[in-house]
Parts: sequence; C-alpha cells; structure tokens
Amino acid sequence: MRKLKPKTPVELVRHARELLISLQSKTITRESKREEKLSELCKTILEIRTVLYGNGESEPHPDACSQITREFFRDDTFRLFILFLTNLKLGARQDVTHVIANLQRQRVNSQLIASQYLEKNLDLVDMLICGYGQEGDIALTYGAIARECIRHQCVARHVLESENMKKFFDYIQLPNFEIASDAVATFKFFSEYNSRLLESSSYLTRRYAIKLLGDMLLDRSNSAVMVRYVSSLDNMRILMNLLRDSNKTIQLDTFHVFKLFVANQNKPPEVISILVTNKHKLLEFLEKFNSDKADEHFQADKQQVISEIISLEHKDRPCTSLDNCEVPC
Repeated sequence: MRKLKPKTPVELVRHARELLISLQSKTITRESKREEKLSELCKTILEIRTVLYGNGESEPHPDACSQITREFFRDDTFRLFILFLTNLKLGARQDVTHVIANLQRQRVNSQLIASQYLEKNLDLVDMLICGYGQEGDIALTYGAIARECIRHQCVARHVLESENMKKFFDYIQLPNFEIASDAVATFKFFSEYNSRLLESSSYLTRRYAIKLLGDMLLDRSNSAVMVRYVSSLDNMRILMNLLRDSNKTIQLDTFHVFKLFVANQNKPPEVISILVTNKHKLLEFLEKFNSDKADEHFQADKQQVISEIISLEHKDRPCTSLDNCEVPC
C-alpha cells in the first residue's frame, strides 16, 4: 500500500477548516461518520501543533510556522475553532489552546497577524470572556485562550472599554473554585495591560482607563475586589503618579481611586511606609488640589484623606522600593 504524502502546513490548516465546516453542518447523519471526521480533526490539530512546536527531535521551521499563521487567519479558521470548542474532548481542546497560543506570537513579515485579525473580530473576544459562564472544564479552555488573546493591546483595550471587564468581578466570585481561580489569573494578567493603559502616553486612554477603574472599584458589589486592589503597592504607585497628571479631570478621577488606598483600614506595612515617606508632599499637594468639577462630597473626601494621612505613622521600617514615586508639589 502506497504511503500517503505528508500534508504541507497550508494543506493541514485547509484540511482542518474543511473538517470543521463539515462537522458544523447538518449533512452528516450517521454518527459513525461524524466520529470518523472528529477523529481526523483531532489528528490534524495535533499535526499543526507539531509543526508549530517541533517534535522533540527537530525545531519548528520558521517558514512552515509563517505559512500556518497566514492560512489560519486568512479564511476565518480561528473563528471556526472557537465556535467548535464545546464539541472537542479535553485533549483536543488542549491542543487547540497550544496552537492558538503559539499563533498569537508568530510574526509574518514583522507583523503580528493574530493581533490584526482580532482587532477586526473583537466579537470573538467577547465570546471567549463569556465562556467563563460555561459549565465544567470548558470554561477553563475559554479562559486560557482569552489570556493569550489579551496579550494584544487592541484586545486588552477592548475588554477594558466593554461590559466584559465588569463580568470578571462576577466570575471571580463563582462557586466553582477552579473557574473562579482561572478568572482571577486572567484578571491579574489583564491588570498588566490595565497598568499600561493607565500609564499610556495617550491622554484619552489614561482618562478613560482611570474613570472606568474608579466606577468599578466604587461599586459596592465589588467591595472584595476593591480591597484586594488597594492592598497592592504597585497599584498605588500608578495612582500616585497619575495624581501628577497635567489634566485636572484625570487628577480628579485619580483622587477618587487614591482615596480608597488611604481609607483602607488594613493597609499593608509597605503601603503605609510609602504614604508616610511622602506625607509632606501629599499634604502639600492635597491642600492646593481643587477642580472645577469638585463639589461638597469632594471637599469632604479630601479633608478625610488629609486627616488620615496626618495620623499615619510607620508600622514597619521604611520601604525604599518606590522612592521615586512622588506626588506633585
């Protein structure tokens, strides 16, 4: 019997696409035929993964990886895989996750094709985030793929600006420990992008990011997440630097988040150390700080923050890791 010639990288992706289209159609009536095609799909996914990662004996070939990347995103094969995820068994879903993770980092002619594709198909990002609402371990697959996609700034910005960001606060509190923990992992990964957006050179990006952050943290239903957020020294560093922003609107929105760090009755020692170290400059800044949009509530909040800072004392040796974090004079 003549041995079949191995499929090229492009042929592998096209074959997977054909199988996906066939399996999602209603033309297959016999269960045995469906199982046969499903088995062939799983085998093809594994072959694609081998091309991208190598087989243990040889390293992946850059040209083959580029061919797979181009073909994968050319005819919406990515979408077909996401839509079919719930029909795959755990092993095949893991292979798909590894393939998608690899493709997010592949550059073709110095360009991240995955990023360009996702920017035009952000509805798929919504679908992945909503996947945390699924029952069982399929939710973990959606979460793993979502984390890979969030690596792209266009995707991170979309999640930040959409209702999906608020959903994370619900997912983190799910009774299923594994899914809730996975959501926390995704949220933490996203927070890196959140930091980049808050520290962006773009005024509009900074303004929108800090406003949304404040809205979420000040929502009573998110109190547990808020406490976790304001216990982070890195988060406070970002906020203290944002207080120095030249735009008054950003300063005001930042103040409404910064006050939560000061009001936290269980401040970690390192947070207290930074506040005490910067006490003089903070008080000097707050005394002068005002805004056209300020109202009676703002004035009351400001006085409360000032009083709290005045009463602070070191509970531990001074933390010097953020000596460069100063507020405006």
